Amino acid sequence: QVQLVESGGGLVQAGGSLRLSCAASGRTFSGRPMGWFRQVPGKEREFVSAINWADGTTYYADSVKGRFFIFRDNAKNTVYLQMNSLKPEDTALYYCAAARLDYISTWVHASRITSYDSWGQGTQVTVSS
Repeated sequence: QVQLVESGGGLVQAGGSLRLSCAASGRTFSGRPMGWFRQVPGKEREFVSAINWADGTTYYADSVKGRFFIFRDNAKNTVYLQMNSLKPEDTALYYCAAARLDYISTWVHASRITSYDSWGQGTQVTVSS
């Protein structure tokens, strides 16, 4: 089982930045691809970004492309989501997830909730206007 612990959420003004962290641990982690999703009450969880641990290939939702950046620290088994130019519509509970397989090869694969089988508890991001 993979354990995921998110941190870094908070309240920020529009135009500001936040960096989310997701620390992964567990015997079955073995550098699996990692993703970030977000959810607001009453709506479905939506894909934000993903990264392959093996080669650093990244995927982004159109709504965050050019503003959010995902990267990893191999030594710390931690994935980060750098969020810049934040907008009120970015307000959500952000979840980190570990993929089922060893590699994500397409954007469609990266964006599917069913591609992931381990989830963190979520960290709240609130962007004020």
